[in-house]
Amino acid sequence: MPRVIVKPLTSAGPQAGVRPGLVLFSFGFRPFFLFGSLYAALLMGLWLPWLRGFLDVPTSVSPVAWHAHELLFGYVAAAITGFLLTAIPGWTRRPPISGWLLLALFGLWVAGRLAVNLSSVTGYAPAAGLSTAFLVAVTALAGREIVAGGNWRNLKVVGLLAAFAASHAVYSWAIWHGGDPAIGARMANAAVLLLLTLVAGRIVPAFTANWLKARGETVMPEPHARYDSVAVGIGALGLALWVVDGWIVPAGIVGTILLGAAGLHLVRQLRWRPHRTLADPLVAVLHGAYLFVPVGFALAGLALIAGAEDVHRAAVHAWTVGAFGTMTLAMMTRASLGHTGRPLRASPATVIIYLSVLSAAATRIAASLFPAWSPLLSSSAAVAWIAAFVGYAVAYGPMLLAPRRAA
Repeated sequence: MPRVIVKPLTSAGPQAGVRPGLVLFSFGFRPFFLFGSLYAALLMGLWLPWLRGFLDVPTSVSPVAWHAHELLFGYVAAAITGFLLTAIPGWTRRPPISGWLLLALFGLWVAGRLAVNLSSVTGYAPAAGLSTAFLVAVTALAGREIVAGGNWRNLKVVGLLAAFAASHAVYSWAIWHGGDPAIGARMANAAVLLLLTLVAGRIVPAFTANWLKARGETVMPEPHARYDSVAVGIGALGLALWVVDGWIVPAGIVGTILLGAAGLHLVRQLRWRPHRTLADPLVAVLHGAYLFVPVGFALAGLALIAGAEDVHRAAVHAWTVGAFGTMTLAMMTRASLGHTGRPLRASPATVIIYLSVLSAAATRIAASLFPAWSPLLSSSAAVAWIAAFVGYAVAYGPMLLAPRRAA
């Protein structure tokens, strides 16, 4: 598999093309990280009270479908967009997307969230159209920048973005026609998980190596090799079969493939020397986030082999709350520090953010595995999730709204 080069997010990247105007729209990470984090907290704050009958959201979809939709296509989509609009200028040496174009893209994301949450009034068509249009726009912009910069190795990122956009179309089609959107949700989870394993395979060992070198260590993480390609490839095969839910291959065989992927990804992570990073929370949290990838694969495999729906729910939450939630916060904190001219050092508030999201993930997985304790554990997970994302907005919001510090 060709290498995908992802440069560490430790500097502002090319600045010459940044248009004058509001600081908030000078770089993609600023609006999408700030408002994405606020929305992540809001959607969890609404979710459990709504599910338990204490309030109502004027949307035309069920609470469960809304929860999955807005976590994946609302928050996660915003976090991915903020990351890519910040990373791509470093890959291509082109000016970042900023100013009116960034404002328009952000406005499209906001419009999609409003349309989903007001769809009982406006109908579901605007919600489906606006959210799909946002994902298509992000895919098109990323593709344009990567092609214009001749950065062909990262075109697979565009392919996964396109798959993510397609998953939303499938999800929306099912809701619009009164069907089950589960296959669309599985497609989205698979696309995001593959994107995470692709990008994390570059940034996690790179940041780990930087940390180890700074400490004077000589044994570095294993460089990207054929093993990584095999691990990602087997994971992709297992996810593809998981998405179609036993239509092609018996569940037991799919489960075995997923268990194999779990082992491969765990060994892949161990090759990055995670045990040597505990002294630096900014690096250690990346490994903590990635650990949920093999955990999710293992739970998904066991669920298919045993036919256990509770274990399947635990697998999905290992990926969504654990891998996606923790990895996005890990990158949001790191990128916010580096791109606003601050030292790459975790403050006490940052450590609390990390502990909160890790606690949310572990508790939510436990809530799925132990149904008798689910109400208490789900509520605890929601509180920890809200604390993590409100904590990010409070601690990092002032940085995102202020100009970059001078070097």
